Amino acid sequence: MIADLALRWVVTVLFALSIAEFGYSLTTHRLGRPGVVSHVLHIAMAAAMIVMAWPFGADWPTVAPMVFFLLAAVWFVVAAAAFANEAPERIAHGYHAVMMAAMAWMYAVMHGDLLPGSGSGESGHEMHTMALAMSGTPLAHDHSEHTGDTPSHVHAAQPDYVVAINWLLAIGFLVAAVFWLYLYFSRRAIAGAPQERASAMLTNTGELAQVFMAAGMAIMFFAMV
Repeated sequence: MIADLALRWVVTVLFALSIAEFGYSLTTHRLGRPGVVSHVLHIAMAAAMIVMAWPFGADWPTVAPMVFFLLAAVWFVVAAAAFANEAPERIAHGYHAVMMAAMAWMYAVMHGDLLPGSGSGESGHEMHTMALAMSGTPLAHDHSEHTGDTPSHVHAAQPDYVVAINWLLAIGFLVAAVFWLYLYFSRRAIAGAPQERASAMLTNTGELAQVFMAAGMAIMFFAMV
C-alpha cells in the first residue's frame, strides 16, 4: 500500500516499537486474562500491518485475516461489556474494537471483490495487479514502471464510499495518536519521584504503543487515499 520506501520503514519501525512495548508489558506486568488477550491481539495486528506495508504482503491471503480481526473487534466489544469496570476502560475497549474493525476493512479493500462496487468488473488478476501497484511493486508492461508513478486506475477503481471511509479512518487515527500521546505525557506528569516517572514510561496499558499504532494506521490509510 505504500510506494515510498522511507515511509514503509517509518511504518515498520512504528509497529515494531508497539510490538516491543506490548511484549515488554506481557513479560513484566501481571495482567489478567483479558489484558493478555488484548496485548496478544495488538501484537498480531502490528505484525500484520508490517507485512501489509511491504510489497510481498500483496501475495498473502486476505479473507482469513479479515475474519480474524473482525472476531477480534467483537472480542473487544464483549470485553467492554463484560470486563470493564469504569467508563474510560469501556471507551478504550471500544477504540480497540474500532481499530481491529479498521484492520479488517483494510483487508477487505485489499481483496478488491468483497466490498460492493469495488470489483468494477475487474478480474482477479487485474485486482492483484492493482494491489501490487499500490505497494510500489514494479509492474511488467506498465509505463509506470519507468516513470515511477502509480497507475491512475488504482485509485479510480475504488468507489467513493471506500475513499470516504479511508479518509475518515486516516483522520480519526491521526487524532487518536495525538490523544494517546497527550494521555501518555499527562500520566507521566502525575508521577512524582524520578523512579516513578521512569517506570511510567512503559505501562501495562500501553499508551506509548497506542501512539505508535495509531500513527502507523493513520499513515497506512492516508496512503490508501
